Amino acid sequence: MIGAIVGDVIGSYFEHYPTKTTDFELFSENSFFTDDTVLTVAVADWLINGGDLRNFFYRYVDRYPGAGYGGTFLNWARCRDSDPYGSWGNGSAMRVSPTAYARETLQEVLALAEQTAAVTHNHPSGILGAIAVAGCVFVARTGGTKDDIRQFINSEVGYDLSRSIDEIRPYYSFDVSCDGSVPQSIVAFLESSSVEDAIRLAVSLGGDSDTMACIAGAIAEPFYGGVSSSLWLPARKRLDDALVATVDSFIAAYPIRFGG
Repeated sequence: MIGAIVGDVIGSYFEHYPTKTTDFELFSENSFFTDDTVLTVAVADWLINGGDLRNFFYRYVDRYPGAGYGGTFLNWARCRDSDPYGSWGNGSAMRVSPTAYARETLQEVLALAEQTAAVTHNHPSGILGAIAVAGCVFVARTGGTKDDIRQFINSEVGYDLSRSIDEIRPYYSFDVSCDGSVPQSIVAFLESSSVEDAIRLAVSLGGDSDTMACIAGAIAEPFYGGVSSSLWLPARKRLDDALVATVDSFIAAYPIRFGG
């Protein structure tokens, strides 16, 4: 999930100031963590400690009330609503990456991903987005090739990954739906040559940049064998001590093993 956090921090500025180029400054004084990081860490905390995932979301929203949550999610958390609200948004996909490290088979990971989505995003598209990202991360973590990842998406998810980034970019605009942002984020990873390149390509689409870079970075991390300190340290220093402690605890609980 380090790749997810790095992508979120890098993409944060461009959510409000979109760019259509890969040539941009990665970190600046305007780079910060958003709800993507907060809820990813909340999922990691739940995986470490167990319990009701909803309570983790409630607590993390209380702790980080201004992180940029979607309005419906924020209302759900503040009202302590116990029922999901049928969302098809990409919130389910942005927070799911820790699940790919917490189980040892693809089907176990997909079931866990669905569980993290369904507490809020119980619309089929919301669940599918979480399954897509978790599955891609797991296939990459266990030594799969980019062709293997494409095959997983084709067989288990059904997203169209046929258009290139250069074909998508000119006509792409801000879209928070899973269907309209997760496939494009996966393509950014598939066309990349490194973790940094995956994040740059995702941001360059000019859409929901923090979430799309979060997703692309999450998949790229295990595929490229980890995240360099030149990317992780600038992102890490923008987190508070509590978030860092949970990330470190998750890594200790589920040691990162790339390549199977």
